[in-house]
Amino acid sequence: MPPPSVGRQPVDPITLTFLIIGGVGAAILLIALVVGDVLHFASPDIDGPFSLPAIAAFIGGMGFVGAIPAALIPEAAGSGLRAVISALVGLAGAVPLALLAAKLTSGLSNMRTDPTLTEADLPGALGVVITPIPATGYGEVRVRVHGTDQKYAARSGTPLATGTNIFVVNALSASSVEVVSTDDA
Repeated sequence: MPPPSVGRQPVDPITLTFLIIGGVGAAILLIALVVGDVLHFASPDIDGPFSLPAIAAFIGGMGFVGAIPAALIPEAAGSGLRAVISALVGLAGAVPLALLAAKLTSGLSNMRTDPTLTEADLPGALGVVITPIPATGYGEVRVRVHGTDQKYAARSGTPLATGTNIFVVNALSASSVEVVSTDDA
């Protein structure tokens, strides 16, 4: 015989309904994160309050926020009154959540990013030798490109000592460059 449940009360139907609505919103948000741009309504260019994450936040907020008063208002107040108050409180909580979700997704979608560094960006860059470059072979240089320091294997027509300032003449590959000294100029 199973032990009797002590202190457990079943969830009333109104609270359960709002929790299910919140769960549906959370499921829609999960789908939006996994599937992404495939399920946009009307046009993939739609953004803002009608984006899938904003709709999911609205539905989830309506459910989860609406479940709070449904659980706190005594059943003696009547089912109709509890449902209406819960819906109004849920709506009041859902609108800011939807707007916040729209603002966050818009900000992430329109975030400015730096261009990808390519071999074409390397010629003309200045740097310094960090591992001596022999007459025949490779050393290492640190080159500042697009505001960041990058390290490359480097060769030169003449031997260059550590600390020599250099100018990149050519990108030999994605990881090596040909340089000349600027200290002689």
